[in-house]
Amino acid sequence: MTTNHADASQTVDPVEQPTSQLPIAPPRSGAHDARRTRRRRRRPAPSLGRVAAPLMAVELAAVAVAVTVPVDLPAPVLVALVGGTVLLNARAGLYRPGLRPRALSELPTLLGRVALAWCAAAAVFAAVRPAHALGSTALLAAVACQAVLACAGRAAVHGARARAGTRRPQSTLVVGTGPLAERVAATLIARREYGMRPVGLVRGQRHDAPKECPLPVLETPQDIHRAVIQNTVRAVVFTEAPDPEQVWLFGAYGCAVWALDRHAGAGMEDHVWGHACRRILPAPRRSVSRAAKRGIDMLVSAVALLVLSPVLLLCAAAVRISDGPGVLFHQERVGRDGRPFTLLKFRSLRPSNAIESATRWSVAGDDLMSSVGRFLRRSSLDELPQLWNVLRGDMSLVGPRPERPYFVAQFSELHPGYAARHRMPVGITGFAQIHGLRGDTSIEDRARFDNHYIDTWSLWQDVCIMLRTASSLFRLGGS
Repeated sequence: MTTNHADASQTVDPVEQPTSQLPIAPPRSGAHDARRTRRRRRRPAPSLGRVAAPLMAVELAAVAVAVTVPVDLPAPVLVALVGGTVLLNARAGLYRPGLRPRALSELPTLLGRVALAWCAAAAVFAAVRPAHALGSTALLAAVACQAVLACAGRAAVHGARARAGTRRPQSTLVVGTGPLAERVAATLIARREYGMRPVGLVRGQRHDAPKECPLPVLETPQDIHRAVIQNTVRAVVFTEAPDPEQVWLFGAYGCAVWALDRHAGAGMEDHVWGHACRRILPAPRRSVSRAAKRGIDMLVSAVALLVLSPVLLLCAAAVRISDGPGVLFHQERVGRDGRPFTLLKFRSLRPSNAIESATRWSVAGDDLMSSVGRFLRRSSLDELPQLWNVLRGDMSLVGPRPERPYFVAQFSELHPGYAARHRMPVGITGFAQIHGLRGDTSIEDRARFDNHYIDTWSLWQDVCIMLRTASSLFRLGGS
């Protein structure tokens, strides 16, 4: 359990007033302004992510016709066939939306999955009714029938989606303000078959804003927020290396995110007028694992508060005797999705005013700190009240360390990817802390470690981090 510190060069004037705003958190689904915008505008084209249902319906219809070729199939065979077809096609990415998918290009992959599903169904049928096992002719006929029907149905779905996109192209943002971004935007405007209508350019990391541009140039999260809501943006195209923070922001808005890729590999057929393009898929939600993480947080924090209650009482009494009234220290921090909450700690030093509390980076070396406060900080006992934050749901046991709004605004501007740390609940300890990124260490390194933790998160990783944190407590490594 640690506290945050920045590089010495990032220390700020304690009386300087905050001048920048917190990064805009994406609105929750069903936000009032989003509903009002949708009422004013005509209904947008179907989302790029809403094509799986009709494609699955096509697959089921093809199965329903194909099973009539080998007659008298029992229920277990039908279940194996339908389940195998859907699972194999999903595994092959046949339900993922493309820019301009072609049914003929999908036929080889589709045929292989259909054949594998029918082989599994035939094996089940042979086990259920050995005397009526499917012959090779019937099996080949069923595979061919289902593959042809599924391919024809997928062609119809793709065609309907292409026509809908041409009639009602989706509002799109192009990320990048270099020549490539301008060419891509012009191409999407001219070629309506891609189903995208650029409504703005998001300023890239390596380019200055163009002097003359037919589209508005968006530079801040506030500009992006306004453009997404007002234009009902549903797609984003990156013309440069995707920035994790922006990808997270657009994904939270529900936008389909695409990126041009100059190093296209085999099988990568999506393109924007010759520019290879790939979709950046959101990380799986893993709702069961997330619920388990929350359950572990509640159980461990409740038990810890109960077991450590004598320690908490002793720490509170020591602070009261040494430093006077006001045992607990309340401070606003930024949690998941940029939402603020009140963090609790044992008070180790009384700030002179609220501005100092919000903008002073570190009090570790303050001469006014008492011996009790110094011991609590070195032993990290001052952070034990944060177990109550965990029990309330403000925090997790493991996650990126929370910071004050003033510094979140500064670090989000200085370090790309810093705001993306808020994709996950903040924690008492984290992946960056167990690697020594505490005290006067690099904020950029911490953001990189925190984002790596989020991208590779697992329950076992949380357990390992907690064990390593517990072992470090015996070395009095706090500050």
